[in-house]
Amino acid sequence: MTTHVLRHGPTDYSRRYLVNGDPARPIHLNEDGRQALTRGWSSLPLHSVRTWMASEFPRAQQTANLLMGVPGPELIIDPRLNELDYGDFEGGPFLDYAAWLDEHRADERPPASAESQIEGIRRMLTGVLAALDHPGPRVLVAHGLLVSVLLWHRARTPDQAMPLFFPEAPYVEPIAIPDEELPEFIGTLMNDLEGAERRAADTNGGRIFRNGNDSAVATVDSASPSHSQDQKDLPHA
Repeated sequence: MTTHVLRHGPTDYSRRYLVNGDPARPIHLNEDGRQALTRGWSSLPLHSVRTWMASEFPRAQQTANLLMGVPGPELIIDPRLNELDYGDFEGGPFLDYAAWLDEHRADERPPASAESQIEGIRRMLTGVLAALDHPGPRVLVAHGLLVSVLLWHRARTPDQAMPLFFPEAPYVEPIAIPDEELPEFIGTLMNDLEGAERRAADTNGGRIFRNGNDSAVATVDSASPSHSQDQKDLPHA
């Protein structure tokens, strides 16, 4: 069996590059987001999916419900798949959070946040692994940071350390992970997080984690692979 992990469709927030880590905010797919679901319809085994899972966020649940159609299996909500808690940066430009992250450690919690980036990634990976408790094939609808971490792992070079910044994740493009590979896949990433924590403890800041090409950060929860971090009018969630 296989687990398919994908990012929700676009929203007005994500197009503006605003961060949203609070599921109580009623942020839904925009028209582009609904149209983007055609990519999922063409790349997922929709007729054979036995388990649908999503985060607590409206945009993730809306994506899952629209993909599965009616009638469909009961949607399982797992808060472990939630977006990162941005604390005081909630609702603001992603670049404000990125600047803070770049000056601090990946294991440090932003003001008013319940988790650091490392803690958030660990939570998300736990949620992916727990999907094996449900019958497959499975579809998990989550957020940009999780998908970016999984894509980075797929494309990594040998002995490459986990960076602070990840390439952005595309919308509604599933990553398929066979059941026999998933435990090792997640286990390796968990070990990477432990190594990142150790390196963070040995430095005064997070710059040691930066990618060599200074890629955009995945936690923006929006996707535009050609969009530069230097642009000030970034259209998020």
